[in-house]
Amino acid sequence: MSKTDLTKVHRELYTAKVQPALIFVPAGHYLAITGKGDPDSPVFADSTQALYTAAYSIKNVYKQSAQDFTVSKLEGTWWVEQEGYPLDIPRAEWCWQLLIRMPDYVINPVVQQALKAAFVKKQLPLLQQVSLITLAEGRSVQVLHTGPYSEEPATLAIMEEFIRKEGLAYNGRHHEIYLSDPRKTAPAKMKTILRQPVK
Repeated sequence: MSKTDLTKVHRELYTAKVQPALIFVPAGHYLAITGKGDPDSPVFADSTQALYTAAYSIKNVYKQSAQDFTVSKLEGTWWVEQEGYPLDIPRAEWCWQLLIRMPDYVINPVVQQALKAAFVKKQLPLLQQVSLITLAEGRSVQVLHTGPYSEEPATLAIMEEFIRKEGLAYNGRHHEIYLSDPRKTAPAKMKTILRQPVK
């Protein structure tokens, strides 16, 4: 039985080049959990664990009805609530929404059923904060960053210059797609897609 693999169905959204490019991101379903704080903090790690636990619980429900799918890459949107250049704001003040893309056939009643089953089994309090959302970013600029997260500012500067030269303006939250598992990949080889909705 074949599985739905959204990174192949929407290949243009999950591949990028080292030079920024304009793409169109259609509306899609995502599992989401929202938080605030340093990405190296326990709450970030716990939120990631809760999101993956929810995703695999939902996958198992659909697998039983012959609608199996591959759990997609972890993604995240980032923003700050205070004035100033985001990278100058203390990491403890960073806001984030972690995401995992879901197939369009995933519906909220099944998600709620799967979340309850996962909570009974795993007893992770943050499972109660996971929800199914629709995200429609539309026109966006996307670029591939290779290397540790700490070196993203250099790639972001290239993206910012592209946006300026194209006469575009920011139109949404900074979005990252984590193609590499930091637990298994050397920092210099990590690959992250950086995306910025524009208008």
